[in-house]
Amino acid sequence: MDVVIIDYNAGNVRSVSYALQRLGVDPILSAEAEVIRKADKVIFPGVGEASTAMRFLEERNLKEVIKELQQPVFGVCLGLQLLCTHSEENDTEGLDIFDVRVKRFEPKLKVPQMGWNSLKSMNSPLFDGIDENSHVYFVHSYYAELSDYTVARSDYINPFSAALQKDNFYALQAHPEKSGKVGERILENFLKL
Repeated sequence: MDVVIIDYNAGNVRSVSYALQRLGVDPILSAEAEVIRKADKVIFPGVGEASTAMRFLEERNLKEVIKELQQPVFGVCLGLQLLCTHSEENDTEGLDIFDVRVKRFEPKLKVPQMGWNSLKSMNSPLFDGIDENSHVYFVHSYYAELSDYTVARSDYINPFSAALQKDNFYALQAHPEKSGKVGERILENFLKL
């Protein structure tokens, strides 16, 4: 199985790669359109700033490539946010896979949210074998609103989409590569899709 991690100048690409290696998968890191198109599975991770990341995708002509993918695609953290329609982070237009807006947390509590938080109302093959209220690790200042695409939610300041799903596109706001056994199971479930 060829698993490609889109290497688009965003953080946490290597840590996702190491997490997959622990599961016995040797992923390919690539920003090449043809390599991405030919993959069995595509992972779109990221830590960073939305407009810079989108600019990199546009410069490499990857925006349309990602939107046209037919194989399972897994967005992680910034990857989830970029799969949405729009982010308040520097007024950034996303890939519009999910018709969802990404908003900044109102700073009633510490922002960014950094730490463990529970998953609720899980309804996706990503969460097979994972108990309700299991904890995963988040680091984010922006969140996807709840929507028809929400397949897991979490709460920090307000309820938000912890995971989204539409057709072959799956996305998780938390970091599975930093979420212990629960995160490992989420990655395994994605690889089994």
